[in-house]
Amino acid sequence: MDDINVPFVEVHYVSIQKLGDIPVIKGDFHSLPNTVQKWIAQMVQLCTPRGVYICDGSEEEADMVTHKLLERGTLTKLEKYENNYICWTDPRDVARVESKTFIVTDEKYASVPHSREGANCVLGIWMSPAEMKKELDDRLPGCMAGRMLYVIPFSMGPIGSPLSKIGVQVTDSNYVLLSMRIMTRVSSEIWSHLKHDEEFVKCLHSMGCPRPHAQKVVNNWPCNPEKTLIVHFPDIRKVISYGSGYGGNSLLGKKCFALRIAGRIAYDEGWFAEHMLIMSITNPKGEEKFVAASFPSACGKTNLAMLMPTMPGYTIKCVGDDIAWMRFDKETGELRAINPEAGFFGVAPGTNMKTNPNAMLTCMKNSIFTNVGETADGGFFWEGLEDETPAGTEILSWTGERYKLGEDKTKKSSHPNARFCCPARQCPIIHSKWEDPAGVPISAIIFGGRRPEGVPLVIEAFDWKHGVFLASQLKSETTAAAEHTGKQVMHDPFAMRPFVGYNFGRYIQHWLDFEKDPKNKLPKIFHVNWFRLDENKKFLWPGFGDNIRVLDWIIRRTNGEDIADVSPVGLLPKKGSINLDGLSVDWDKLLSIPKDYWLSDIEETYKWLDDQMGDDLPQEIRAQIEKQKQRLAETK
Repeated sequence: MDDINVPFVEVHYVSIQKLGDIPVIKGDFHSLPNTVQKWIAQMVQLCTPRGVYICDGSEEEADMVTHKLLERGTLTKLEKYENNYICWTDPRDVARVESKTFIVTDEKYASVPHSREGANCVLGIWMSPAEMKKELDDRLPGCMAGRMLYVIPFSMGPIGSPLSKIGVQVTDSNYVLLSMRIMTRVSSEIWSHLKHDEEFVKCLHSMGCPRPHAQKVVNNWPCNPEKTLIVHFPDIRKVISYGSGYGGNSLLGKKCFALRIAGRIAYDEGWFAEHMLIMSITNPKGEEKFVAASFPSACGKTNLAMLMPTMPGYTIKCVGDDIAWMRFDKETGELRAINPEAGFFGVAPGTNMKTNPNAMLTCMKNSIFTNVGETADGGFFWEGLEDETPAGTEILSWTGERYKLGEDKTKKSSHPNARFCCPARQCPIIHSKWEDPAGVPISAIIFGGRRPEGVPLVIEAFDWKHGVFLASQLKSETTAAAEHTGKQVMHDPFAMRPFVGYNFGRYIQHWLDFEKDPKNKLPKIFHVNWFRLDENKKFLWPGFGDNIRVLDWIIRRTNGEDIADVSPVGLLPKKGSINLDGLSVDWDKLLSIPKDYWLSDIEETYKWLDDQMGDDLPQEIRAQIEKQKQRLAETK
């Protein structure tokens, strides 16, 4: 029998993990931390996807997702660059939607302040858990039918840093997955940091378009604008976003987690989560100082964070362009800050090699462009690049219209809120400490907004309390980053009006309370205004790289130099203390404080703050308002 040939048969057994009837396409579900397993199982049962894909952050994963998005037509490769892609959204899904953004807590005034009767509160929108349950029950069951559920483990801040926090996002959008890989640190390493049931922020996102589609999908961009909701549950550290794919609504690590939820965590734990850039300024002597600066969206945070100084001998390095998490060191008392993000999600229109060359260089590869135009040779284009693009260049606009540059000035290539999404590590001036787990020490905090009238170039606060007041009265002309249209000067205290996840009065008091600990080394606080206009509606200050002149003055003030004069609204630069070499500017107009304007402005500010916050407005802010009125009244 030994010589009988018996064919050899190799048998393979493939074991597919399942959650109920739903297969786990990639990843080992049972190796995940128990708390994560339990939550994902609940999400799968609720959303009923066709499969579960557990992301690991690898390059192979990125290539696979990119290929699928190209195949579907959601992304188009920009042939002019390495690994750059463009996408166009449904025209109804182009910006953050503040009117559909909610905070849910058992007690209303944990979320929003006690605004005065008849006032339209714009400091957050609260909904009761019972009412929100009805809204979500109408949307979430089966919302991912026919789609993959992607599980994205991510860290806000360097993985393992004591200043960082962990999130897990589930989404049915692989565009979101690709963007989250740029904006956060996505890695399977995250799971080892959750082994002992540590807290993580739960993020659920759905485009709200289960298959088969009930309505036509525009631009291969599934969304459900009529039913869009962005919901925050700060008490249980959870975010639910439904119906929108736009970054500010769907990349839940960004404003939702990094500001609204993290802000509440910071309130509970005694730190700051702020809408701020972080940068360093090194003077010709080699002395380096770090500053944090807060501006409303599209007011120049990214431009300032990546400044190209016009004064010789100065060096700028960028740590972050949008969000700062800051904590006073218990040993040294220093305020230390990290950038919780890993990428830049910048407004494209207006960005060019003159206004922000570093941003342009950062997004030359490995980037995603949303709602910008495309040139015939496979390049990106938006308003602001006209001087860098030959006239007659054929452009395909974000709405699908072809035209030649320069032939019709009414044609627009891009949405005003078009975005670039690029890795921070590619920035030519990224700071070597941008991922330092200990953060960087902050010497000054700067606030600013677009104030076309009345407000001087730079003001230094008299002290911490006055600085908190300056931030509380922050105003700015509106921008394209939210759904407001038309230019009007709106209140935006701390540049956080759309982003505070709890009672705004308590948020301001939280800032004031840091003065109570004598160990805290409180940074000086400043207010800047690059946008003041003359009588001909021309900017009085050149801005951009010349802003180094103001930053230099600020840094010298943190060193204690005697270069400031007292004014009714704060400390102003002494004449000649800001280097104006090579500039033709009207110093007196730039620094003037029109008494009638300021008296009117402080009355309007007081009414707005009191209407919005009622008895939640801290008494110290009321006292600061009275002091400013008195100082103004005493001036000639």
